[in-house]
Amino acid sequence: MPVMANEIPREELQRGLKERHIQLIAIGGAVGVGLFYGSASAIKTAGPMLMISYLVAGIVMFFMMRALGEVALAHPVSGSFSAYAHHFINPLFGYLTGWTYWFAWVVTCMAEITAVGVYVHFWQPDLPQWIPALAAVLGMSLVNFVSVKVYGEFEFWFALIKVATIVAMIIFGGAMIVFGLGNGGVAIGISNLWTVDGGFFTKGFTGFSLSLVMVSFAYIGIELVGVTAGEAKNPEKSLPAAIDKIFWRILIFYIGTLFVIMSLYPYDQLGTVGSPFVATFAKLGIPSAAGLINFVILTAALSSCNSGLFSTGRMLYNLALQGKAPAIFGRLNGRKVPANALLVSSVLLLVGVALNYLVPGEVFNYVTSIATSGTLFVWGIIVVVQMKYRAALTPREAAALKYKMPLYPLANYIVLAFLVFVIITMGFDENNRVALYVAPCWFAFLLVSYYGAGYHRKLDDIVAEGESP
Repeated sequence: MPVMANEIPREELQRGLKERHIQLIAIGGAVGVGLFYGSASAIKTAGPMLMISYLVAGIVMFFMMRALGEVALAHPVSGSFSAYAHHFINPLFGYLTGWTYWFAWVVTCMAEITAVGVYVHFWQPDLPQWIPALAAVLGMSLVNFVSVKVYGEFEFWFALIKVATIVAMIIFGGAMIVFGLGNGGVAIGISNLWTVDGGFFTKGFTGFSLSLVMVSFAYIGIELVGVTAGEAKNPEKSLPAAIDKIFWRILIFYIGTLFVIMSLYPYDQLGTVGSPFVATFAKLGIPSAAGLINFVILTAALSSCNSGLFSTGRMLYNLALQGKAPAIFGRLNGRKVPANALLVSSVLLLVGVALNYLVPGEVFNYVTSIATSGTLFVWGIIVVVQMKYRAALTPREAAALKYKMPLYPLANYIVLAFLVFVIITMGFDENNRVALYVAPCWFAFLLVSYYGAGYHRKLDDIVAEGESP
């Protein structure tokens, strides 16, 4: 029998996110610091073939998000994949998914506050890196404590800044390529894509494979749309609209930007010209181009930290409703915000501040690889949940679905194969290998805590208030 809606834990969060918030949160989740902060290193790894890496991963992300959308429209709760895994797979997987997603976002936020510290150095080179990192934690925590509407407004404007910068980069860069704008009227063309050091496929399959790890990290946050479902004013309209546009955003923002960058500058020289965004705007004669891009990257990092606190708070809140986290995390303040869950996530981000004090040079690589492995697990759970959900429906119920996963179940297996391939690839890169050491320890800890706390002996399903078991 299919799982009925009243078997999902009842939430009391405020539905304060408008459609424009959801649309821009989706963009902000799909386009993060990775495009600005990690594009140069990814280009060195794969060369021009990086565009194919983003295209392949983008297709996979589209199918994963459609799988999430199918279930989220039927059960729009903020606990999202944790609540779905609890009910459509089993309570243990709900526990593993919820805590792993929480952990992944906590360490992702550590990476983002590290980026904040790095980029504040542009204006204040003598300021210790941990101070702006601490300021970022305090500022974004305050935003999340006020109300979900305030969170949505901040994300709206953060994302708008990113979008405007990327669109300007593509338009002006395209004018430089075609019309020679900023280059004395001499069109630069696109020959750099195939004439530099071995051509388009110069890095071969190895470069393509290794770049998929960096690309996967860049896409962390794309699933955040599912977490907003419990606080969206009109999820039936806003969620499908946001998800369906993700693939085209990836094509425009990621592939379009990389096409412009690698056409304008030989990919093997990007390390010497500095940030390609800065170089492009400086070439156009824009004063303080470096300061402008630095500000954009700073807002992108703050945006990700803001979203991370939002998602970790909602995940802990739903785990508490499931009975898989301390009940104190399931309490809301007067503004319908899970304040206790947000507080513990904010406090743990102080570990990231400490890492910025102790090992400022290594912290970004460590936490990004760990965050990537955790998110890959969650993405896998999402497509498995959709398969379980669809299998539980009768043919008539399946036919009546308003928002179906395309190419089911073939697309599900393609997504799972891709995720396994990326995990295997992580083992061949010493910078990412640390995640493969941490992940087994993390899951072992969760299993011990699950059975040690006796969660396996409790009711598998949380009964809605007013109902008897």
